[in-house]
Amino acid sequence: MRSAVFVACMLLGTCAPAGAQVRIGTNLGTYPALVAVPGYPVYYAPRLGGNFFFYDGLFWVYARDSWYTSSWYDGPWDAVAPEGVPLFVLRVPVRYYRQPPAYFRGWDPEAPPHWGEHWGHDWAQGREGWDHWDRASAPAPAPLPTYQRAYSEERYPRGDQQLALRAQHYHYQPREAVVRLPSAHEAPLRIATNTAHPPESHQGQLPHPGSRVVEDPRATLNRQFPGAAGLLLALALLNGTGAVPPPATKQPEIH
Repeated sequence: MRSAVFVACMLLGTCAPAGAQVRIGTNLGTYPALVAVPGYPVYYAPRLGGNFFFYDGLFWVYARDSWYTSSWYDGPWDAVAPEGVPLFVLRVPVRYYRQPPAYFRGWDPEAPPHWGEHWGHDWAQGREGWDHWDRASAPAPAPLPTYQRAYSEERYPRGDQQLALRAQHYHYQPREAVVRLPSAHEAPLRIATNTAHPPESHQGQLPHPGSRVVEDPRATLNRQFPGAAGLLLALALLNGTGAVPPPATKQPEIH
């Protein structure tokens, strides 16, 4: 049982400390065009007015002097501490940041940002050699989750819908574990695009392209205990049932 839980955590990232999630790029509207960064197992979004990347099965955004990650292109997003950001994300050259912060000014556009200078001696000491690696041994890029193109604007899924769709359509096994952190941000972070702002959709049944979703009581479990519904789904898939049993009792409201 413990090994099954561990595999579920690795697949879905649900065993990290749960905290408040933030909305980043809620005005994306549609799945963005992604282009490979030459020589790196990372993609970036050249048409977005933000620092938007894809690596090892997850989307990454650098905004407000912090890193955020999500398994879906329009979030919700989890904050990641500087110590937990994958090295290949940190190694992406400055020129691929479409909205570089002011302190990037003067840095070599063909080299990574000076993270050690920015985050300080303790970080640099803990990740010594982060900007030196054998380029010939760089891993292949993870496949893009292009199935998400079918889910935009009002069809964009939420909560356990995202986890179910990912389990159904995306079978890549991440190489690196990512520890999410509670976020202190309450206001949405936005990435400027010319696409429409996708309205909020209700949690509910598994959506299909062109269909609207309906209310599902299991969404309450996922709101009150982030990741719980996803973990139940992963365990069900590992056990071969393919379905998530509803909670036996109604969860108390949290105010």
